[in-house]
Amino acid sequence: MGAARSMLMVAHSHAVRHGCGPLAGLMRGTGLYPIYQPIVSLEGGAIYSHEALIRGPQGTSFHTPDVLLAAAAHERLNFEFETLCVIAALDQWGTLLQNGRLFVNISAQVLVQVLKQCGRDALVELVSGLGVLPRRLVLEITEYERVTDMDYFASVVGELRAVGVSIALDDFGDGRSSLRLWSQLKPEIVKIDKYFTKDLSLHADKVKTIQALQQIAAIFDTALVAEGIETEDDLRVLRDLGIAYGQGFLLGRPQALPREQIEETAMAVMRDRRVAVFPELRRASNAGSLKRLLVVEAPAVGLEASNDELASLFMAHTKLHAAAVVDGTRPVGLINRSRFMNEYSRLYYREVWGRKPCLVHANLEPRLIERNHNVDELIGILTSDDQRYLADGFIVTDNGRYAGLGTGDQLVRSVTETRIEAARHANPLTFLPGNIPISQHIERLLASGVDFVACYADLNNFKPFNDQYGYWRGDEMIRLVARLALAHCDPRRDFVGHVGGDDFVILYQSADWQEQCEQFVAEFAECAVALFDPQARAAGGIEAEDRYGVPRFFPLTTISIGAVKIGRDEYASAEQVASVAARAKHDAKTHGVGLLIRDTLDFSTC
Repeated sequence: MGAARSMLMVAHSHAVRHGCGPLAGLMRGTGLYPIYQPIVSLEGGAIYSHEALIRGPQGTSFHTPDVLLAAAAHERLNFEFETLCVIAALDQWGTLLQNGRLFVNISAQVLVQVLKQCGRDALVELVSGLGVLPRRLVLEITEYERVTDMDYFASVVGELRAVGVSIALDDFGDGRSSLRLWSQLKPEIVKIDKYFTKDLSLHADKVKTIQALQQIAAIFDTALVAEGIETEDDLRVLRDLGIAYGQGFLLGRPQALPREQIEETAMAVMRDRRVAVFPELRRASNAGSLKRLLVVEAPAVGLEASNDELASLFMAHTKLHAAAVVDGTRPVGLINRSRFMNEYSRLYYREVWGRKPCLVHANLEPRLIERNHNVDELIGILTSDDQRYLADGFIVTDNGRYAGLGTGDQLVRSVTETRIEAARHANPLTFLPGNIPISQHIERLLASGVDFVACYADLNNFKPFNDQYGYWRGDEMIRLVARLALAHCDPRRDFVGHVGGDDFVILYQSADWQEQCEQFVAEFAECAVALFDPQARAAGGIEAEDRYGVPRFFPLTTISIGAVKIGRDEYASAEQVASVAARAKHDAKTHGVGLLIRDTLDFSTC
């Protein structure tokens, strides 16, 4: 216990013994004590470890850690205060004869100072002397943004790790955290700041951020702890994201004695196999850079190039649609091949103008697009009043330097492909998840083993309605379907996706799914009537041509839903589920019913 005594002497140093502040008074007495909050495995709800937290006398402002830390800074007792807190936590843990892991907070500066003053062996002697095995101790590093010598700090951590002590980084992502420190220290555990867990189930950007942290953690072989878990929905999302551990009031509040099990409310979430519906960005996907756009690495001509030189260039490169005129590396114009060659082939043109500069034929306001261009820039070419951009194409630059040419045909194809790819992630009309998120959610449902219902919804007689009233009113009807689908789902349990056109997928985990589907069908039939003109409403439909061009009467637009109950281990992939749901939808439309329910072997209609 010699090391313990020496450390206690540090905690009760001259500054503490003679300090006049209220914190110094608490440190001289018995006013500070540790409490313990569980850190829980999110895979099954078992308690993984506890974190020691220091508190002051109840009923006073010094009961809260923020006030204690502020007082320590004000009274210049940071080192003494942190040291005392560590000793108090270890001493109490050892007295309770606990065998589990213990997280103890310590700032990077104080940790370095302790190692310098006492050495590694003395620290190990202290920990062991207080009844705590070093391999059960996790030092949770705080205020690591103040580390000035990372290499030295990494060596300090290496010394501790050599004797079995684990390292955790606290509050990662709070704006002060260092990715370099994570990379250099390679801590066993990183705690995600509670900002990213608060209302996680409502914010798609937070989900994406945590998924990015998971990728980093996989690189460094680090386990993640999500802090600040306070709601069942956030816990469910974190569990389904695959975060290893969690901490927060929902799992267990700090208390004087370590817990043996988590709160029953949280345990109910752990036992519930239903998967969370991850929030999706309710906007169309940003397609970003059109990297698939082919750049024609075409030769260019200089400012002084003659018409003869340009003609020779075109004849040597028979597939070149245009040529750029450059001033050094800076593009200044674009000459269309067809128009130039028509002029050049005129009688006596070569003799009179062959040696003159070809710049006279150039469009001196060419469209310049940087290599990392985005969709919006390129769509501006397609919608421009100046159609030369489609015929001549455009010049591609790299940091302002000439890089090559792009053609109108390539542009149309690339924009179309990029828009289609974007729609696979989020439909641009309804902003609902597209095919890729739908498939991902089905795979998660299948992996969980939970029973769910896959519904495929499609409009009846939509094409004649769209042909009769135009795309604007057709889009209004599609958006109506989206609004009603969302209205008849529990956003925490049920997933709504937009396959495309008038096809929608709903994946229900709610017990009242059939009632919701029936109400959806009825409410759509009621609301869709308003999108028809009075004559059509009075007649009960419209006269229009069918797909074969034959005029006939079409009833007012309705919706059909094919529903398939998906049991555990009945289907192996999202493709199989989507296929059987689509067949159920086809049968619903064929039978002319609003809802057709398919079990494993039979069908029933509503």
